[in-house]
Amino acid sequence: MQRCVIALLLALLAALPAHAQRVFQANALRGELVVTQPPEVLLNGKPARLTPGARIRNPLNMIQLSGSLLGQTLAVNYTLDGAGAVRDVWILTEAEKARSPWPATPEQAQSWIFDSTMQRWSKP
Repeated sequence: MQRCVIALLLALLAALPAHAQRVFQANALRGELVVTQPPEVLLNGKPARLTPGARIRNPLNMIQLSGSLLGQTLAVNYTLDGAGAVRDVWILTEAEKARSPWPATPEQAQSWIFDSTMQRWSKP
């Protein structure tokens, strides 16, 4: 009996990260990503490139290989490196998509206010 309880508790603890709220960086922008031919992508309809160490996280926050996403149109939050290449990508859940507003351009991100605790943006 005791082993069953311990196994159940461990299974519940293992499932917790999948349901935890993800934390996005303040420089993360909202957009639409289509992987065309890795590392080539379309970001908001414009050609872009993934960095060599780019991380794409699926809605469960697990790493997803870019090749497995070919041709899919994805709602994402993303960051860019200093050269403008796509560095980090988070494929959004329905709940994350509903968080609005979220900046789509660096100019919006600079002029809006980000609450990192609540993971919400507000326009001035």
